[in-house]
Amino acid sequence: MIGTGVLTTSGFTVYAVGSNQLMLALWVVGGVLAVCGALTLCELATALPASGGDYVYLREAYGPMAAFLSGWVSFLIGFGAPIAASASAAAHYLLAPAGLNEPFGSLARSLVASAAIVVLTAVHCLGRRSTILAQVGMTSVKLVILVSLALASLAAGQGGWQHLADRPPLTADLLVAMAASLVYISYAYAGWNTAAYVAGEVSDPQVTMPRAILLGTGLVLVIYLALNTAYALAISAADVKAIVERAGRIDAVAPIAQIMATRLFGAGVAAALSIALGLSLLASVSAYIVTGPRVVAVMAHDRLFPAVAGWTSARGVPIVAAVLQAAWSLLLVWTASFERILVFAGVGLAVFSMLSVGAVFVLRWRSPDLPRPFRTPGYPLTPAVYLLGTGLLTAAVIAQRPLESALSLASIAMGIPVYFGCKRRGSRRD
Repeated sequence: MIGTGVLTTSGFTVYAVGSNQLMLALWVVGGVLAVCGALTLCELATALPASGGDYVYLREAYGPMAAFLSGWVSFLIGFGAPIAASASAAAHYLLAPAGLNEPFGSLARSLVASAAIVVLTAVHCLGRRSTILAQVGMTSVKLVILVSLALASLAAGQGGWQHLADRPPLTADLLVAMAASLVYISYAYAGWNTAAYVAGEVSDPQVTMPRAILLGTGLVLVIYLALNTAYALAISAADVKAIVERAGRIDAVAPIAQIMATRLFGAGVAAALSIALGLSLLASVSAYIVTGPRVVAVMAHDRLFPAVAGWTSARGVPIVAAVLQAAWSLLLVWTASFERILVFAGVGLAVFSMLSVGAVFVLRWRSPDLPRPFRTPGYPLTPAVYLLGTGLLTAAVIAQRPLESALSLASIAMGIPVYFGCKRRGSRRD
């Protein structure tokens, strides 16, 4: 769960709602929604323990086309967009100390992000051993940096508590802006669903899974609140607005941790920290590059994707799928800003997470006798809270960001003719 989002999206949220206090409240709301979603998916995972996650749940609840679309969205939005977003975020941090002026800065960030995608894809195509070494090293560095940054910043940021006493009057427009801003935060919490993938393999899941989810998500929430409190102590909402308006682009506050470090520790320390954070963000890029092609390869073997995407090397690496994924990610890097990629990805992920969580209602009605070693605590309220919260944020984003939302929904719809085309080819092959 911990990756690009918490190091980039907080500035966007503060700018949208005009308040550090409301920004922190929204991070709590996002954590609650993540817990509700994960507890719900654990019921599905224990009732349908076959590997495949959302693909399996949607197939059983809604049929094969919905399952295919989940894989399609996984390729376009679940992995391709986060690769582009994470690589762009890494480029923002790596180049922030250079203080490049526009438009050269934008070009340089795109080049660095592209290089990261190409190099890491090549590394992972070499084989599993190089993948393991790269991933373990980058993930370890990322965790050490984030925890150290949170503790040091809270210790150094004393005195800025007035920045948290900035809640504006709640109006209808502000409530819509808050709901829409949850798309950034829900992206930062993405990953809560992976706990459900192992629910069928643990002993006493009714006790173990709630404990694991509540402790795990609770720990992430504490880290997120610590980092965001440190941001707030160093940077007021007025400061965030001034930075965006001076630069003329919201992406100016993407490297929010670097901006905070400059104010708390000085330019020298901030520059070193910014480069370290940029390198650590490559761990997120690497993780998506490893996982995404394997989803596409499985779909190809199931005849739900062009067969060539299922070709693997002698070392077991799905190289064609990896190249396709890298090409799509590069297209996003060069055609959209970092913030727009986040909105594009957030809408699509929200739609399919609602379908997955909603499957618990469908299967309880359609298959009441299905063995359920784990039953969602607080059902039906727990899944209903997730669906209501995520539905509201999706509607608000569509209202406020119609272009990015339309592109996200259109990319999902594009999968429908692909599904029927693959199905027809599979029938001919049979």
